Amino acid sequence: MSLLGKAAVAMWWSVRPEQRAEFGDWHSHEHFPERMSIAGFRRGSRWTSTTGTEGFFVLYELEQYEVLTSRGYLDRLNAPTPWSTRMMPHHLGMVRSQCRIVASFGGGVAASLATIRLSPEAGREAELQTRLSEMLGTLAQMPGLTGAHLLVTDTPRTSLPTTEQQIRGKDGAADWIVLLSGYDAGTVERVIAEQLSPSTLRGAGARNHATTGCYALAFTMTPQDLAEV
Repeated sequence: MSLLGKAAVAMWWSVRPEQRAEFGDWHSHEHFPERMSIAGFRRGSRWTSTTGTEGFFVLYELEQYEVLTSRGYLDRLNAPTPWSTRMMPHHLGMVRSQCRIVASFGGGVAASLATIRLSPEAGREAELQTRLSEMLGTLAQMPGLTGAHLLVTDTPRTSLPTTEQQIRGKDGAADWIVLLSGYDAGTVERVIAEQLSPSTLRGAGARNHATTGCYALAFTMTPQDLAEV
């Protein structure tokens, strides 16, 4: 999965079982098409947790970082549709990060994805970025894997709570994000547990308490798909 563009919005949240059917309908048939119609949005993907939780991971890939503060995007965030207004309170434990893509290796769209949310030790940011970039470049070429990426949260300074955020309540944010995708779920999980283990990340310059999640692809869309909706 080669990331498209230079920026992204990465989001994690959960949905209660009784809301999941409507959530999938809304997110696939209204929300994704709406987002993909915004200038600068290159691809959206939704992933479902494979670890027995009720969680989702959603990634929007953006052409440029400036899309995050574009009129087209902010207008949508501040004027949610009636269906979006009804669904936003069901986004539980939202973590939403507006990111720059600092390293991206691989190509295509794979069925399995792991995410790692981590933070650098103070003063070791450059070391950690270099070490991660080297590791991810190698991992993306492994059998079973297809992509490996590093995103760093850079919230726009002009960013104020939007109408959608106000409906949901206060969102959390990740710091640094590693994405690892592959066509073999077992390989993705094994690499996360071994080559990208907490002890390995600490040795590279990360703090303790990284948060890992494993997901299966549920839906993906690009602007080119809108004619088919």
